[in-house]
Amino acid sequence: QVQLVESGGGSVQAGGSLRLSCVASGYTLIRHCMAWFRQVPGKDREKVAFIWTDGNNPKYADSVKARFTLSQTLSEDNAKNTLDLQMNSLKAEDTGMYYCAAHPFVCPDADGFHYWGQGTQVTVSS
Repeated sequence: QVQLVESGGGSVQAGGSLRLSCVASGYTLIRHCMAWFRQVPGKDREKVAFIWTDGNNPKYADSVKARFTLSQTLSEDNAKNTLDLQMNSLKAEDTGMYYCAAHPFVCPDADGFHYWGQGTQVTVSS
């Protein structure tokens, strides 16, 4: 089992910044894909960025490249990982509910992720 707890959402004006954090804990987080998704009402969840817990090469959706930065800090016992999403130059279209998710061994699309956090709202006003 993996538990995910997000924090850091809020409201900001366009051009501003927010930092989201997700604390993941479990028996072992080795070889897990960890991702941030966002969802707006009426649309599918969008994978914003993801990273492997045993790697350091984050990937981003085209819509957030060069504006968002994903980083992680995995504990020495591999049982805890803090996943941070630094969001700069925010736009109104970045508004949505942001979810942290984790899945072992593969990095699927949204429906395939096994573990989810409760979500944190990001609202960007223009």
